[in-house]
Amino acid sequence: MCGRYRLSRRKQIVEEYFGSDCGEENWGPRYNIAPTQPVPVIRQSPKEPSRQLSLMRWGLIPSWAKDASGAAMMINARSETANTKPAYREPLKFRRCLIPADGFYEWQRAGKYKQPYCFEVNDGQLFAFAGIWDSWKDPSGSWIRTCSILTTTANAVTSPVHNRMPVILAPDSYDRWLDPRTADASALLKLWDPGLMRCYPVGTRINQVANDDEECARPVEAAPAQHQLFA
Repeated sequence: MCGRYRLSRRKQIVEEYFGSDCGEENWGPRYNIAPTQPVPVIRQSPKEPSRQLSLMRWGLIPSWAKDASGAAMMINARSETANTKPAYREPLKFRRCLIPADGFYEWQRAGKYKQPYCFEVNDGQLFAFAGIWDSWKDPSGSWIRTCSILTTTANAVTSPVHNRMPVILAPDSYDRWLDPRTADASALLKLWDPGLMRCYPVGTRINQVANDDEECARPVEAAPAQHQLFA
């Protein structure tokens, strides 16, 4: 799964990298993004091939949901079965998106201790998770846009820590993933090359959602029991 991630670039850099227009949306560098928080999401206009960047709540609420109570449990969708699940099936077909990031976190348990790790692509460069989104009308009549990150089996870099990882899209597949005319985008959900990734231990400061600064992503010495995992 993916329960925390990082997007430490300023919005102008994200906008330029993905060729998207963020209009009046605004946010600052984030080092500890958590479920149900607003996150930058890139979609394509259904009328023309232009990318739009906006903020959405992380944790999908299906358009037909009676309430928002399940959103925190729907931050991730398994790519292998998303096309069979009522909550994800239609968004996967018609409402795909890119979710920008430059790192994500997972925890590895050793007895009572859980060591957090940060995973990066190409030494910390920007990349995009494969995402899906939906719109839900709350009891007051306001529309809320929400999103979920697709996951897949872990590669050789992530598997020592967790058996799942977010789907990372290759840049040359962005257009096809975003294009509503791509009827079946499942072929784009490939396992990311572990040779293009690295991971390193970070401190337990990341455990607290209120902590959101550079220190959350700073490398630390792993607990002694963890060294043998990557020997």
